[in-house]
Amino acid sequence: MEYQPPFILFNEHLQTIYPALLRKIDLQDAETITITTPDDDFLELDLYRQNAPNCVVISHGLEGNSRRAYVLGMARAFYQQGYDVLAWNYRGCGSKMNKKLRFYHSGATDDLGTVIDYAAKHYTEITLVGFSLGGNLTLKYLGEPKVNEHVKKAVALSVPLDLHTSCLEISKRSNFLYARRFLKSLTKKVLAKAATHKELDVQGLDKINSLIEFDDRYTAPLHGFKDAVDYYQKCSSIHFLPRITVPTLLVNAKNDPFLSPQCYPETTPSSSLTIEYPESGGHVGFALFDKKGLYWSELRALDFVNHS
Repeated sequence: MEYQPPFILFNEHLQTIYPALLRKIDLQDAETITITTPDDDFLELDLYRQNAPNCVVISHGLEGNSRRAYVLGMARAFYQQGYDVLAWNYRGCGSKMNKKLRFYHSGATDDLGTVIDYAAKHYTEITLVGFSLGGNLTLKYLGEPKVNEHVKKAVALSVPLDLHTSCLEISKRSNFLYARRFLKSLTKKVLAKAATHKELDVQGLDKINSLIEFDDRYTAPLHGFKDAVDYYQKCSSIHFLPRITVPTLLVNAKNDPFLSPQCYPETTPSSSLTIEYPESGGHVGFALFDKKGLYWSELRALDFVNHS
C-alpha cells in the first residue's frame, strides 16, 4: 500500500500545506464532553457516538485541536467503519483556557492517560491515533509502565521521535513560515494565560525567535523540566519504542520537513511496532483526490487496525 501523491502536490511543502489549509471535512457535530483531571483542571473532548463497543482516541498536533481537518478526516474514516471516535483537546487548546498554570507538552501522557481511562469505562477496546506531537504522546504512553488494558492497537503519524533534533529541523530557514506560525500561536496563548495568572512573566516574550527559546523559557519550567534540552531528552518517544507491546503502526514520510534524520530508526526496536517510511507525504499530509474523500493515511490506519 504505497503512497503516490497527486501530481500537483509535487514537493513536501505542498503536501504539508494543502491538507492543512484547503481540506474540508463533512462530519456530523460532535457531542462535547468536559472531564476533570486529577489535579482539578479540565479537558474538552469531542465524541462521535453510534454506541459502538470500540472507540478510537485521536490526539492532535502542536497548536492543533479536535476540529482540525486531519483529526476530522481520521474521525470520519473510523466512524464510517463502525467505531465511536473520541477526539480530545490538550489543555488550553479547546474552547476555553485551562485553569492551571501548566499547558500541554510533547510528553504529557498523564492527560492522555486520563482520556483513555475515561474511554475505558465505556468501551471494550480502544485504538489510539496520534498526529505529530500527538503521535509522540501516543508512542511515549505505550512505552510507559501503565498502559490501560483496554488499549489494543495504535497508529502514530508524522512523529518527531527525537524532539531536540526535530526542533532544530523546524528552525531551519526553509521552515521559517511554519516556525513563525507556531510561535505566534504559542505567544498568544501565553499572553492569554498571563491575564489570569499574574505570576507568569511575559517580559521579553516578544523577543523569542525560535521554538527552542520558547520551550526553554516556558514549556520546560512550567512542566517541571530543567531546560528545553532536559524536556526534549525526557519526552522524546524514541526512547520508549523498545517497551511498546501493543500492536502499533508508525508512519513518517521521508520528505517530512519537520523531521530530523533521527526520526527514522534503521531498525525496529519492538516486535509490536511496524514502521513505514513512504517516500512522500509531507507533514500530516498524504492527500488523495480519488478515494471517496479519504486520505492515504486514513486508508492505511484503517487497514492496520482492522487487519493486524
